Amino acid sequence: MTSLDKPTDNTSADDARAVTEAALFEAFGGVRGMVETVLPGLLFVTIFTINKDLHWSAIAALAVSLVLVVVRVAMKDTVKHAFSGVFGVVFGVVFAMFTGNAKDFYLPGMLYTLGLALAYIVTTLAGVPLIGLILGPVFKENLSWRKRNPGRKKAYAKASWAWGLILLAKCAVLFPLYWWADTTQLGWVLVALKIPPFLLAVWLTWVFLAKAPAPIDVFAEMEAAEAAEAAARAEEDEQASPAGGRHRRDG
Repeated sequence: MTSLDKPTDNTSADDARAVTEAALFEAFGGVRGMVETVLPGLLFVTIFTINKDLHWSAIAALAVSLVLVVVRVAMKDTVKHAFSGVFGVVFGVVFAMFTGNAKDFYLPGMLYTLGLALAYIVTTLAGVPLIGLILGPVFKENLSWRKRNPGRKKAYAKASWAWGLILLAKCAVLFPLYWWADTTQLGWVLVALKIPPFLLAVWLTWVFLAKAPAPIDVFAEMEAAEAAEAAARAEEDEQASPAGGRHRRDG
C-alpha cells in the first residue's frame, strides 16, 4: 500500500466526529429535511381525520409540498429533499385518487421504504453498501473506500445493515396496518414512525463512521496530481525554450 492509499490520520477524533456529523446532515437534510418529510403526511391525516374528505386532504398535502419547494428556491437553498417530498406526495395523491381509497395515499411511500430496505441489504451483500455510495461523494472519497480503505468499507456495511433492518422493521409494522387498520389509524402510526427510525439509523451510521478510519480525499489527490503534472510540464517547457537552452550551455 502506498502513502496515497493510507487514510490521513492527523485528524483528531473530535474533528472526525464533527466532519461525520456535518456530512450526515448534508446527505439526509437535517432538521429541515425531516420537517419537509413529515409535514405533508401529517397535514393529510389531520384533515382526513377531521372531515374524511380525500380530495381536500390530498390537495392540502400537495400544496404544502409545493410551498416547501418554493421556499427552498426563494432562499437559494438545495431543493433535493423538498423535491423528493413533492414526488412522494404526487404519487400518493395519484394512487389515492385513482382507487378512491384514502389509504392508498400512503402506499407509494411504503413501497419505496420496502424497496430501499432491500436495496441496503442487497448492495451490502454484493460488497458495495448503499450508504457508502450515498456518503462517499459527500466525504469527497467517492468509491476509494471499496479497496483502499477497508475500515471504512466495514463501517459502511454495518451502517447499511442498520438502515436495511430498521426499514424492514418499519415495513413489518405498516403493511399489516394497511390491510387491517382504517386510514386515520394507519396515517397516525405512519407519521409517528417517520422520524424515530430515521434518527436511529442516522445515529448508528454516525457511531460506525466516527470510529472508522478517516476518508481518503480523492479530490485533493486529483488536484495534487494535476498540480504536479502542470509543474512538470512547465519545467519541460522551460528547458525546451531557447532561454532555457542558453542557461544550460552557460552553465
